[in-house]
Amino acid sequence: MRIIALPLILSLAGCSTLGALTAPARGVYELLPADDSPRQCARRTGTELVVETPKTRSTLDTDRIMIRPGALEAQYLPDAQWGDSVPVMLQTLLVRGFARYDAFSHVGRAPLGAAGDYALISEIEDFNAEVSEAGPQVRLTVDAQLVREGDARVAARSRFAVTRPAASTKTADLVPAFDAAARDLTAQITAWGLRAMGTGCR
Repeated sequence: MRIIALPLILSLAGCSTLGALTAPARGVYELLPADDSPRQCARRTGTELVVETPKTRSTLDTDRIMIRPGALEAQYLPDAQWGDSVPVMLQTLLVRGFARYDAFSHVGRAPLGAAGDYALISEIEDFNAEVSEAGPQVRLTVDAQLVREGDARVAARSRFAVTRPAASTKTADLVPAFDAAARDLTAQITAWGLRAMGTGCR
């Protein structure tokens, strides 16, 4: 998974508050899949998979990068942000992860017709860095369900939790830890979904 840092251009025209005029520019980071190369499966199912935008609480439904100094406190890195909101960024990673496999007729954020064959529904519990006695680490936790669209039955459900240590709470150390954790998380969810849909993919 590569990380792209994009320049952030702030327009200060019309700002009337001192806070807006003195706000520091933030680097913009984007998590990308490590590999987009096509993968062949044992059989082609022609399945259509819809990856819905993950749900989460308001403190994570943002493009800010969260860090927790304590269990009940949420702060954001002052000098960095994601290129998309956390739910949209994870949705993109999952769409690209599943779309690599030729077992599917379509993988996307919405069905081609009235409905797809399966919908991946998820909720983000953690997508943040935290400070503990063991040192800073990144924690990602997602609850996922695979639902058959035809009868709205849950075909599979699971909980995924990944942690990765970081050398410090500096942006330069935290972003690579997010990258490693997100790579592991999306790989786990993709492998689980492929098995649950009986694709024969590995």
